[in-house]
Amino acid sequence: MNGRCTEIRPYQPFAFADLRELWERRDLIWILALRDIRTRYKQSVLGILWVMAPPLLTVSIFHVLFGILLGPGQRPTVPGVPYVLSTFCALVPWQLFATSLKYSGNSLVSNRNLISKVYFPRLVVPVAPIIVALVDCAVAFVVLLGLMAAFSLAGEFEFGAGARSLSLPLFVLLAVSTSLALSLWASALSAVYRDFGFLSPFTIQILMYLTPVVYTYGSIAQSLGEGGRLLYGLNPMVAVVEGFRWALLGGAFPEAQLLFSAGAVNVVLLLGGIIFFHRMEQTIVDVI
Repeated sequence: MNGRCTEIRPYQPFAFADLRELWERRDLIWILALRDIRTRYKQSVLGILWVMAPPLLTVSIFHVLFGILLGPGQRPTVPGVPYVLSTFCALVPWQLFATSLKYSGNSLVSNRNLISKVYFPRLVVPVAPIIVALVDCAVAFVVLLGLMAAFSLAGEFEFGAGARSLSLPLFVLLAVSTSLALSLWASALSAVYRDFGFLSPFTIQILMYLTPVVYTYGSIAQSLGEGGRLLYGLNPMVAVVEGFRWALLGGAFPEAQLLFSAGAVNVVLLLGGIIFFHRMEQTIVDVI
């Protein structure tokens, strides 16, 4: 006997998931994350370098498109910063969010064989892909630093983030918590209603255009009006993207309204997601 025992408690539909049990099974999170990393890039010549392909392609397309539509000097970028650098800086946290939501949102369905055979905290499953997305984000961030250095050497950008860069972990945390919150809702719903799995790519695409990734918040703020800015700020990724630009490129600091809205919406989504996931996990094994 090792002194451990199992406590059986009545199901409470509006209780939180057992986060202590999740922490005790943190090794399983790392195992699933490492498995996903190996599987995703297995038999790939470039391997994890494929992380750079989507953002670089996106930057190139919109650089040419806005150059044609608006003119070479009229692209929606941070003042004094090349458009390529401004957009790639925004794509680093956006890819973290989008990749997390893409794989976490479908994680219960993807791991249905494991879920139906072995008991473990189901919350482990949507959390593991976020670890993978953080690895991808780290690779993209190194590329971003390289771009900053290259433009600085070319005299097109002044490399000097300074103390502002110390705030980056806070914006990364906000991006991770936002993606986790939405993933809890999406993964539980996709396990029961497979339609949500088909809707996920379209939702991510729409959210990208509702986030100042290929343009800046400053380029549209005036045209939105007061009510429009309030509604636009309900998207937590707006504050994340603008925060990254401020911390690394010296763009405008995100408005207090954006930061407050991002924090409030994030807390509501995350707490609601944990409760909803806890309710749904009682029946997921039966229907998945």
